[in-house]
Amino acid sequence: MTSLASKVFCRVEKMCHHLPVVLNTFLVFSITGEVSYLVSVEAPLEPDQKKTQWSSRWKLIHLLAQYFMLGNICWNALLFMKTSPSIKGVFLGGEVLGQGWRYCYTCEAHTPPRCSHCYDCKVCVLRRDHHCVFFGQCVGFRNYRYFLSCLFFMWSGLLYATLMNAEVFIVILKEGVTVHSILLLLIPWIMLVSGQVSARAFAFAFIADTCVVGFLLVSSFFFFHLFLLFRGQTTREWYSSRRPYSLGLFGNLHHTLGLRWYICWLCPLIPSPLPGDGINFQVTGSLEPSR
Repeated sequence: MTSLASKVFCRVEKMCHHLPVVLNTFLVFSITGEVSYLVSVEAPLEPDQKKTQWSSRWKLIHLLAQYFMLGNICWNALLFMKTSPSIKGVFLGGEVLGQGWRYCYTCEAHTPPRCSHCYDCKVCVLRRDHHCVFFGQCVGFRNYRYFLSCLFFMWSGLLYATLMNAEVFIVILKEGVTVHSILLLLIPWIMLVSGQVSARAFAFAFIADTCVVGFLLVSSFFFFHLFLLFRGQTTREWYSSRRPYSLGLFGNLHHTLGLRWYICWLCPLIPSPLPGDGINFQVTGSLEPSR
C-alpha cells in the first residue's frame, strides 16, 4: 500500500513539474493562433479598409513577424531547458579554493562564489540567479542568455498581441460601458458558463485578457532582469547594495550574453561563447558585507 501511494505521489509530482511548461506552451500557441486569425480574417473592423490598409502583402508581413517571434520564444525556451547550469560534469578544481568558496553538504562538494544549491533541481547551480517555476529549471551561468532572449521575445510578442487585440476591446465596448461588457472583460469564464456569451466571444475576450495580464507580468520580469544585467548582479545578489562583480555596462553584457552580445539576441542559433567558466569571476569590489 505504501509502495503504491509512493508511486502515485511520484507521478503526480512529475505531472505538476511539467504542468507550467504545458500551460505556457498552450497559451503561447493560443495567442499566436488568435492574433493570426485577427490579421487574416477579422482585421480591420471596417470593410472598406480591408482592401487598403490590410492588403495581402501587409498581412504577410504581420504573419511573418508573429512567427519570427514565436520561433524565437520556442527555440530559446528549448535551449534554456536543455542547457544545464549545474555543477554536474564541471571540474571545480579543489586546489584553488579561495575567498567566497563554500561547502555544500547536500552535494558534498566545494562550490565557487555565486554558486548555490537549488532544492527544486536538487543540485548546485553555477552563478545561480533563481529557479524559474514556469520552465521548471534554474537560471544560471550557461543558460541565462536563452532565458533573457526568451523573455524579450515574449515581451515583444505580448505587446504586439495586446495592440492587435485592441480591436477586440473596441468591439466589446462598442455599445458602451455596460455591466455585460465589463463582466465579459473581467470574468469571461462566468459569462460562458452562465450562457451569457457564445464560445467564440469568450475565446476572444479570454485571450485578449490573457495578453494584457501576460504583458504586464512579463514586462516586470524582463525589465527587472535588464536592470540586474546592467548592474552585474543576480537576483540573489540584488538584496545586497554591493556590486563586487560589476564590470560596467558593456563588460556586464559581454560576460553575461557572450562575445556577440550585440546580435545574439536576434536568434538563439547565433554562437556567442561566454568569456568565463562560471567558476572564477573578476572582482571589482569588496566581497565582504557592508557594516
